[in-house]
Amino acid sequence: MSALSLRLPDSLHKVAKVLAKKEHISINQLIMLALAEKIAALETFDYLGSRGKKASRAKYLAVLNRASNVKPDDQDKL
Repeated sequence: MSALSLRLPDSLHKVAKVLAKKEHISINQLIMLALAEKIAALETFDYLGSRGKKASRAKYLAVLNRASNVKPDDQDKL
């Protein structure tokens, strides 16, 4: 595991301390989890963007055309 020296504004540090205490975790764990969530969100965005570039409207419409035309069950209606 790597060590990282991090400078935070006092206001952000105070909020992090309160949230960490509320969650019963250390500030280090809170920051690690926050960073992990941000990385996951950015990587997901990049992944979906790259997948979207490979998309084909024609193939999408072809799949939709194969779907049966049935009414939704009562519990599925909006």
